[in-house]
Amino acid sequence: MAAETDRPRARNDATAPLPPGPVLRIGSGATEVDVAPEAGGRIAQIVHEGVAHLVGPDDGWPTTIAWGCYPMLPWVGRIRRGRFRFDGRAYVLPTNFGGHAIHGVGFALPWQVETQTPDAIALSLALPADAAWPFGGTAAQRIEVAPGRVRLTLSLAAGARTMPAEIGWHPWFRKPERVDFAPAQVYPRDGEGIATLPLTPAPSGPWDDCFPGSDDIVLYRGDQRLRLRSDCDHRVVYDAAPHATCIEPQSGPPDAFNLAPRRLAPGERLTRWFELVWE
Repeated sequence: MAAETDRPRARNDATAPLPPGPVLRIGSGATEVDVAPEAGGRIAQIVHEGVAHLVGPDDGWPTTIAWGCYPMLPWVGRIRRGRFRFDGRAYVLPTNFGGHAIHGVGFALPWQVETQTPDAIALSLALPADAAWPFGGTAAQRIEVAPGRVRLTLSLAAGARTMPAEIGWHPWFRKPERVDFAPAQVYPRDGEGIATLPLTPAPSGPWDDCFPGSDDIVLYRGDQRLRLRSDCDHRVVYDAAPHATCIEPQSGPPDAFNLAPRRLAPGERLTRWFELVWE
């Protein structure tokens, strides 16, 4: 684990260009995954039977927030104006998107490669302990490939301090021809675009919304059918962009630190998984 003074500083640049840096390829059968450790530990591309499924760094959307599939932690989605209270103390995080703090800090930091085999890679990250995120902690992820299957596992552990925490993934899928998803309820968004409570009946799309539940979501592109599964109990779906659809499994809702904060005691770990399965 890195010492506090050795931890990388989170960059406040969600809309700035982010080059992929060195890309590591793993795969099995007709399924290949390119991983960019220096670009937030993200997956740069997933190819199955010759079809690329993600918006890649060279597709004309190179900003930090808008390509690949990246881990979100230690929060997911937006924190309203970067402000929240925890254990009786007020915190203000740097804002990086629309006046809010978005998607955590891990997606803009270089991750360390711990192990790599032909079909799997493990990465780790020592979170900052500074103004960008004062609590420290560590994160780990594992990406495994089998024929027709990609399994992602993500975990976040508190360090010496109790901290609020949520984790998830933000994949940018190239626009599918169809999405099988029929949510019943939604966290309604207010005038600032922030998820709120109580839940209400889900509207028809297009969406940029968070939905409670853990049902599978299926994407169709050409003759490929891709099932998305996760033990996360929230899904954010963003399908308003003409070039992409984002299906984001999350352990909690956006602005969770204000809506329903989850606590990790020192040394406690939050772990979730996400699978992409071609049928």
